[in-house]
Amino acid sequence: MIPRAIEPQLRRLAAQFPVITITGPRQSGKTTLARNYFKEFDYVNLEEPETRAYAQEDPKGFLGDHPAPLIIDEVQRVPELLSYIQVRSDEAGRMGQYVLTGSHQPKLKAEVSQSLAGRTAILQLLPLSIAELSKAGISMDRDAYIHRGFLPKLHARPDADPELEYSNYFATYVERDVRQLIHLQHQHEFEVFVRLLAGRTGQLLNLSSLSDDVGISATTLNEWLNVLEASFIIFRLQPYFENFGKRLIKSPKIYFTEVGLAAWLLGIKSADMVGRDPLLGNLFENMVIVEAMKARLNSGNQPDLYFFRDQRGFEIDLLLADNRKIFPYEIKAGRTWSAGYAANLKSFCERETKIRKGTVIYAGDLKRSGSPAAVNFKETANVILRDAAQEHPSA
Repeated sequence: MIPRAIEPQLRRLAAQFPVITITGPRQSGKTTLARNYFKEFDYVNLEEPETRAYAQEDPKGFLGDHPAPLIIDEVQRVPELLSYIQVRSDEAGRMGQYVLTGSHQPKLKAEVSQSLAGRTAILQLLPLSIAELSKAGISMDRDAYIHRGFLPKLHARPDADPELEYSNYFATYVERDVRQLIHLQHQHEFEVFVRLLAGRTGQLLNLSSLSDDVGISATTLNEWLNVLEASFIIFRLQPYFENFGKRLIKSPKIYFTEVGLAAWLLGIKSADMVGRDPLLGNLFENMVIVEAMKARLNSGNQPDLYFFRDQRGFEIDLLLADNRKIFPYEIKAGRTWSAGYAANLKSFCERETKIRKGTVIYAGDLKRSGSPAAVNFKETANVILRDAAQEHPSA
């Protein structure tokens, strides 16, 4: 198992709460993390039909046969268990009794918030990060990262085929997760919609345009978008407009939680194809923004990530808003440094007093200090954590 950067947070919270809830996409490593870290815990998986039926029909008997300490996988499949877990954890009065995992974000959070308020800490685990892979001795170039992606399964075996894995991943997702969340009547149109989203990675969300292309109402597409976000397939990066006036874009951008899945949906079959793809810049931006998100989540923080764009088209790719300070980043897929990469950052920093020194994150190796700075994309996590630490010196 590749060590996960979130482990210190897991250790800290397990000493403070009776229940730990780990959410995240399927195959992001939630079960592996829980079972390796809490080796002495019993384990049950509610995806197994017989196990799930027993838990649904007799929650008390189920928990009696599986006493704490216990890991319960895919707990959102039997939400009625949570009330019984609350009672048992209160009666025991000990920390670190239950570890719950789930891959349906709003549904699980709503159930947990209602039944386990004040009794559980929630961690969100995304697929492997570049920093985690580097510490495990795995290093690739820009195009290989985008093509292969970051699912732990694809890095456990060097001969694993990304095309096969993502094909199975998506088919399983549509057949299992989507049908759990909605009554999907238009499967073909849904799959077309997801592929169109991959083609619009890093672009402003325009449901009206997507509706014309898919042939499904914008209302239904918005429901599908919520499902994709609920199951961690995509996320919306919101615009930052606080204290910047009114002439700003307020539509979110769409990104994929797993850039390898986005590349597969676009028909990219090898790393060699990545560099020739017209959406290289969008995919690279997607990868860097998810790396920033992983760094924030793994350190126990909310992402607090945004982008900036005004109605004239002036844009900053990524903002970290932390402690009322704003750190801007431009993301460029090019391997050779260009002074033009920093143009927007210089303009942005000069006109806004709340803005801290900007950084260009790009695919080249030339490192530049000063303002704006420039770093290779493999340093994304370090840059994000460093900037946040400037506002919290004691952290």
